[in-house]
Amino acid sequence: MTVGGVTTDDTTADGTTADGTTADGVVERRWAAFHRWGPYVLLAAGTVLSLSAADAIGTTDGERRLSGVLVVVAVVLQLAWGRAEDRRPGPTTESACYYAARWAVGFALTWTNPLFAFYAVIGYFGVGRQLPRHLVKPGLIATAVTLAGSQSGGLPPGDGLGWVLFGAILLVNALLVALFAHFGDLEEERVRTQAETIAELERTNAALQQVLDENAALHTQLLVQAREAGVADERRRLAAEIHDTLAQGLTGIIAQLQAVAGTTDPDLVRVHAGRATDLARESLGEARRSVHNLAPVALDGDGLPQALEKTVAEWGERTGARADCTVTGTAEPLHEEVAATLLRIAQEALSNASRHAAATRVGVTLSYIGDEVTLDIRDDGRGFDPRVRPARTGSGGFGLDGMRARAERIAGSLTVESEPGHGTAVSARVPLVRHD
Repeated sequence: MTVGGVTTDDTTADGTTADGTTADGVVERRWAAFHRWGPYVLLAAGTVLSLSAADAIGTTDGERRLSGVLVVVAVVLQLAWGRAEDRRPGPTTESACYYAARWAVGFALTWTNPLFAFYAVIGYFGVGRQLPRHLVKPGLIATAVTLAGSQSGGLPPGDGLGWVLFGAILLVNALLVALFAHFGDLEEERVRTQAETIAELERTNAALQQVLDENAALHTQLLVQAREAGVADERRRLAAEIHDTLAQGLTGIIAQLQAVAGTTDPDLVRVHAGRATDLARESLGEARRSVHNLAPVALDGDGLPQALEKTVAEWGERTGARADCTVTGTAEPLHEEVAATLLRIAQEALSNASRHAAATRVGVTLSYIGDEVTLDIRDDGRGFDPRVRPARTGSGGFGLDGMRARAERIAGSLTVESEPGHGTAVSARVPLVRHD
């Protein structure tokens, strides 16, 4: 607690309070110095003042000799306590006995000369270091009795009026002690609450740090999983690119060479051989492009509408089927990834129309509608039931799953409408992302 502006809580000599918290080092060192040397200084001050005013007060020779003996006792008591306190910091039984003995010496000295109250006032300081909690207030009241006697003119009072004055001064001192003791209790409670708050914050910070560590580990794990997923997605994309470029080119070359093998007409042989040569060159260009950025060769220098028209026309020449390409809306330069995706979907749909649907007529429509681009491919082939998942072909084609994956990769969608014997319609819708 705090009395007279002085901290008197249960603080040990090493600067640690009873609740385990450590006070400011500088302040604690100063208080430790005061508790060690303050009694000597106050005793010396009281002795000098008492000797100086002894004649004015009317001190007898017996009182002088008694006060001299008591001063020596006070010094010996303080020296003994200085060594004992280092070994066993209070509050202990020894510290309580020291406090009681020091109070008794101070009371006796004040009885012989009221000015020895300068020494007796030490009872207000360090009471929490020397007395158990339940004896703190009684100790303070005992010190107040000594000081009230000094303030009223010395003990014992000489007459009735002196006793009344002593009682009034004692009451005032007792009220002040109670008031400061109450303030001290409030301050002690505030310190205890603050210490508990700090401890709770430390626990919260520790828990938060644990959560952060767990989040860091989870983040690392997610990064690894994302990296693995990215690698797997890139492998699928590369496989689809190879299928849509090299595999289709080689398939077209094989078809032209088979046509050469099945005819003896020199003109047809030259036509099919020329087509095979063109396909080989185109496939070589696609292979080289794949090494760099996997962008379709048809888009090198042309926009999507022109590249799509050329692709449809070349497909019609190779297969002999009728192929029409239509562009609606205002054509805009698309981001290369969007353009490449739509062209690959068209190439895969045309390949499916010739290899699986036996189509004789195909219509391709590219539509620019607001903030979307739509690609529709319709054929008059044999069709199929979309609810029945077709078996994976031995040629390793990616088919509808590959086209749908391409569209979804750029936040688009792909729908298929088909019926056995009534052809197939494939529609891809993707966001219109303009070229940077």
